Amino acid sequence: MTTTDTVGAERLKRRMARGCEFLGSEVAILGGAMSWVSERNLVAAISNAGGFGVIACGAMTPELLDAEIAGTKALTDKPFGVNLITMHPQLFDLIAVCAKHGVTHIVLAGGLPPTGSLDAIKGNGAKLICFAPALSLAKKLIRSGVDALVVEGMEAGGHIGPVSTSVLAQEILPEVAADVPVFVAGGIGRGEAIAGYLDMGAAGVQLGTRFVCATQSIAHANFKKAFIRASARDAIASVQIDPRLPVIPVRALKNAGGELFTAKQREVAQLLDTGNVEMAEAQLQIEHYWAGALRRAVIDGDVEHGSVMAGQSVGMVRKEEPVADIIASLMAEAVQALEKRAA
Repeated sequence: MTTTDTVGAERLKRRMARGCEFLGSEVAILGGAMSWVSERNLVAAISNAGGFGVIACGAMTPELLDAEIAGTKALTDKPFGVNLITMHPQLFDLIAVCAKHGVTHIVLAGGLPPTGSLDAIKGNGAKLICFAPALSLAKKLIRSGVDALVVEGMEAGGHIGPVSTSVLAQEILPEVAADVPVFVAGGIGRGEAIAGYLDMGAAGVQLGTRFVCATQSIAHANFKKAFIRASARDAIASVQIDPRLPVIPVRALKNAGGELFTAKQREVAQLLDTGNVEMAEAQLQIEHYWAGALRRAVIDGDVEHGSVMAGQSVGMVRKEEPVADIIASLMAEAVQALEKRAA
């Protein structure tokens, strides 16, 4: 190893130290929680490779989550986290399942933590990570006692907000990075970007799309092929067609499934017009549509009619390879970038 190698590696280690200490991992890379994809095999592989895997609980029942955590523990002795959705009707039961297994980190997604959930999570000794799509929300979450934040831009796959990663990072990192560890997410596909966000004050990053085509990912071969063939511009956001249906946009690869979703929205809006469904039920129907559409694509391999959720970094996914190789190449790129800056 040459001196310059050492300089870059040393700089990267120093910049990631806070994130690594917080997560208990070797590198400060959180696995993005992707429903059906971020299950025991991929989560354990990310943690075993030095990152921090996160189980996507999604719509799982407490019994299913119980089995998933146990299954993950059988594959790794490294720390990993669980992503819970705030609107899950059994949120507190899921928190109890995490406590039973001694899960060290819980990521809450889908809005502000419901009353009592923050105390329930922290009371069990777990660290709580929340998403902050705006500076005001980031400050509010920190005041409420959240341990770390994820700042995720609209380049990400799945449910997204309206602001880009680079803008959110510039807006939020200078204001709050000194208070809590902040992980940047959305559109990150190479190590140079990781180095850039670390230089801006991030404690680490979160990556989802980059891990979909890992050999350890159980995603269907058709799903992986769609990722490998896609370019950044193929990952488009869904369109909301009725203001009464507060549909959070979803970024996925363009296919017939996107058109089916537009049709589904029209159908649900019509049911609202005729008074055949209540607003809450209408919104639930939309959510269930996505869960089913995603499963069809990831598990069954129907990439034409299912939802192929992907971030814009999909253009940087070029082959199927082991998680350890993905992380190693990201780290090598980050080291090289930091070396150049040291020169």
